[in-house]
Amino acid sequence: MNLIIPMAGKGKRLRPHTLTVPKPLIPIAGKPMVQRLVEDLAKVSPEKIEKIGFVIRDFEKEILNRLIEIAEAIGAEPKFYPQEIAEGTAQAVACANEILEGKVTVAFSDTLFRADFKLNSEDDGIIWTKRVEDPSTFGVVKTNHQGVITDFIEKPKEFISSQAIIGIYYFKKGEELKGELNHLIENDIRGGGEFQLTMALENLKNKGTKFTTGNVDEWLDCGNKNITVISNSRYLGFLNGQELKDSSARIEDSEIIEPVFIGAHAVIKGSRIGPNVSIGEACKVLNSTISESLIQNNTTLDNVDLLNSMIGNYVKLKGRPKSVSLGDYSEW
Repeated sequence: MNLIIPMAGKGKRLRPHTLTVPKPLIPIAGKPMVQRLVEDLAKVSPEKIEKIGFVIRDFEKEILNRLIEIAEAIGAEPKFYPQEIAEGTAQAVACANEILEGKVTVAFSDTLFRADFKLNSEDDGIIWTKRVEDPSTFGVVKTNHQGVITDFIEKPKEFISSQAIIGIYYFKKGEELKGELNHLIENDIRGGGEFQLTMALENLKNKGTKFTTGNVDEWLDCGNKNITVISNSRYLGFLNGQELKDSSARIEDSEIIEPVFIGAHAVIKGSRIGPNVSIGEACKVLNSTISESLIQNNTTLDNVDLLNSMIGNYVKLKGRPKSVSLGDYSEW
């Protein structure tokens, strides 16, 4: 099976954090969100993932090397496909035409999930969904009594279904998806000004592909700072105490209220940390109280009281407001 991960978006809603680090490399519970996604997909896939096609923009070599490590850690071959102009979800997936063959999973890089099922690779296709209260901002599906999808609708203005497409798709025959994507692009067939993946899915369905739904228990978004902090908190809870504290971290005269992730070589003194806090590698936290927050790497916090905060790499912060969002190399 091949896996395609579109990740060329600029993550504008998560700025300033995405000005220096691509959104998929932002850590969730101590690991880049794209790594969390790859590892979780490998767990639910009954077949080995052979190749991972990362659809990227002009990433630095350091970032490409990190993506290579993520792919090789599950025994997959990494492939890179540049997306020079962003023109919709269908166009993003089509950038990886080379590996759209055989069994293929497509997963957008900021989609984190929790699901208690194994993907059935003999199905024609599976669209992963989650019931939501307001489906008007999502692509949604309708199903019949047999659970087969009958309609794909992009951002419905009137209520049609509460089953929102979360951004993970499985195709038994990647070649058929490739044909529909190329048809849309070659004939300039757009929806809302962009090439929409749901239009390709609708065409496949009309030609006989039977899509079913894979319903997830949890769907974690990372669209902006507040949602990313919540997703970090939820994922810490999923880990249930596993892989949360590196043995090289030093904790002195401090109270840790689980769940908390503490990275390698972090130093925490005279502080109260948690619940739902991630503290990255080589951070120093002194005389502080932190809860419901995500702190990245090599950051120093001194005498702070933080709640619902997201702080980048190489930040220096001392005694400032409760809820902040600071990008890399900030000093305050």
